[in-house]
Amino acid sequence: MSIEGARERRVRTPEGVELCVAELGDAQAPTVVLIHGYPDSKEVWSKVARRLSGRFHVVLYDVRGCGRSSAPEPLRGGFTLEKLTQDFLTVAGAVSPGRPVHVVGHDWGSVQGWEFATAEETRGRVASFTSMSGPSLDHFGHWIKKRVNRPTPRRLAQAAGQGVRSWYVYMLHTPVLPELAWRGPLSRAWPKLLRRAEKLPADGYPTSSLGRDAAHGAWLYRDNVRFRLRHPRDDCHAHVPVQLITPTRDVFLSERLYDDVESWAPGVVRHTLDAKHWIPRTRPDQLAVWISDFVDAQESGRAAGPGEPVRVYEGSGPYAERFGGSLVLVTGAGSGIGRATALSFAAAGARIVAVDVDGERAARTAESAERAGSPQAWAETADVSDQQQMEKLAQRIAADHGVVDVLVNNAGIGVSGPFLDTSVEDWKRTLDVNLWGVIHGCRLFGKQMAERGQGGHIVNVASDAAYQPTRLLPAYGTSKAAVLMLSECLRAELAGRGIGVTAVCPGPVNTDITRTARFVGLDEAGQRRRRERVTRLYKLRNYPPEKVARVIMRAVVRNQAVVPVTPEARGVRVLSRLSPRVLRAIARIEPPL
Repeated sequence: MSIEGARERRVRTPEGVELCVAELGDAQAPTVVLIHGYPDSKEVWSKVARRLSGRFHVVLYDVRGCGRSSAPEPLRGGFTLEKLTQDFLTVAGAVSPGRPVHVVGHDWGSVQGWEFATAEETRGRVASFTSMSGPSLDHFGHWIKKRVNRPTPRRLAQAAGQGVRSWYVYMLHTPVLPELAWRGPLSRAWPKLLRRAEKLPADGYPTSSLGRDAAHGAWLYRDNVRFRLRHPRDDCHAHVPVQLITPTRDVFLSERLYDDVESWAPGVVRHTLDAKHWIPRTRPDQLAVWISDFVDAQESGRAAGPGEPVRVYEGSGPYAERFGGSLVLVTGAGSGIGRATALSFAAAGARIVAVDVDGERAARTAESAERAGSPQAWAETADVSDQQQMEKLAQRIAADHGVVDVLVNNAGIGVSGPFLDTSVEDWKRTLDVNLWGVIHGCRLFGKQMAERGQGGHIVNVASDAAYQPTRLLPAYGTSKAAVLMLSECLRAELAGRGIGVTAVCPGPVNTDITRTARFVGLDEAGQRRRRERVTRLYKLRNYPPEKVARVIMRAVVRNQAVVPVTPEARGVRVLSRLSPRVLRAIARIEPPL
C-alpha cells in the first residue's frame, strides 16, 4: 500500500538508521508531520494526509524499525524516546530547515509527540502538537503516583481501570513471545480483528510489513514504559500549544488519563470524538478539520510570541466537546426548527450542511452558522421529496465533506382540513415531503453511516399529531405517525451498528409552518384568514424553535427514542398511553378556528 501522490526519500540519522519519509503538498506551506503508532506504519495516516495536502506541506515517516525504515542494531535499547527524538529532529531538519513544524501523533506517535513538545532540545523546532490516543509517559507516571500516594476510592478505581485496559503492555514485555506471535499467526489475523473490533474498512490496510513492524515495535514498550512510569520527568511541561483529541470509546486508554493535562499544557484545546482507537482510519474528515484549524490558528497568531497558545474556536455550551467538528446535516434549515437546530449545532462547533428547498434561505442559515461558531458551513438547495435530488445531494456531501455524523430530517409542510375535503394531490404532496423526505434522508445518509461502520445519529422531526388524533389533521397526522413508526423500526435495525435514531415530537412551536400551511376546503380568502388565526395562536403560545433545537441536541447525546418537546406534547403522549379513549373523544371536537 502506498500513499498516492507522495514523494518518498530516505533520511539517514546520525546513528545510521535510514528513515523512509513521504511528503505531499507544497513544500513552501506550513509543515505538518504525522507520526504513526503501534503496530502501524506511516500509511495509517494516508486518508488524513490527502485531506491536509491541499493546504499544508504534509510529512509522514516510518518510525525506525517500521515500514520501509531500517531497524537499529541491536534492537534492545534502540527505541528509547531520546533516540526517537533524534530521529524526529533529523526528519524535521531535512523537510523544514529553519522553520518549526506542527506535530500530529496517534498512539505511540502521540507518546513521541509529547516528548517532542516537552523536551528542551526540541524547543524552537516544534510549532504545535496535536495528540490523540497516546499520553505522555511522564504525565502518566505522575498520574499513577498521585493515585497511589494520595488514594481515594475513585482514584484507585481509575488506576485499576487503566491497569485492566493496559493488558497488552504486560504481554509486550514478555520475552520472545510477542515476536513469535507477530511474525506468525497474529499478523495474518490482525486485519480481520481490526475490521471486526474497530469497524475499519477493508481498504488494504494494514500493510504487508505488519509482522516485522509489530515485532520491532515491542521494544518501544520495553525500552520506555517501565522506566518512565517509575521515574517521570518533573520538567515535562509543554513549551508549544497543544490540542488533545480523545476518542470516547477507546478500549486501550481511559479518558481519566487526561484529567491533569492542563497542569502540564496550559491552554490545551480539547476535543472528544465518539469513536474507537484507530481514528486516523475511521474519522479522517473530522481530524483534518481540527488539525487544519489548529495549525491555521498557530500560524496566524505567531506574533503572540513563541510557545504562547493561540486558541481556536472550540464551540461553546454543554455539548461543545460532543459535537465539535462533527458533520451535521439539517433539512428544512432555512427557517424555524431547522434553522435553530443548525445554529445550535454550529454554536457547539459542528460543521453544518444547511439544506432547504429555498436556496437563499439555506445560504443565510449557513452564513449565520459560521457567525455562531461553526468552523465550516455549507448551503445546499434540494427538495427532500425528489429522489434524484436527494441521491445527488448524498453523493455530493460524501465526496466533498465526508460521511454525516448527525442527520436531522426536519423539512415538512402543514396541511389541515377534513379527510373528505383533502384531495389526492394534497395527500401526495404531504406524504412526499413529510414522509418520503424522511425516508430519502434515512435511506441515503443512514446507509453511508452504516457503511462507514463508526456509528452516527438520525433525528426525524415528527409531531405530537403522530399520536394525537384530530378531525382536522388526517393527512398531516398520518404522515407524522408514519415518521414516528419509521423511526422506531429504524432504531431497532440500526442499533447493532451504533447508529441512534430519535423521533422528536415538538407540539405547538412558533415557526413558519403555520404561515405556509394549506387549509383544504377553503377558498384563498378563507385560507388566508385561517392562517392568520392559527399563526396568532401560535404566537400567543410563543414556544420558540430554539428550545426544540436544544432538546434535539440533548436527545442525540442521550440517544433517546421518542422525545415530546412542549408541555402539550408531553401531556398528550402520556394521555395516549394511559387513556386513549379520552383522546379519541377530544378528536371529535372541532376547534373554534
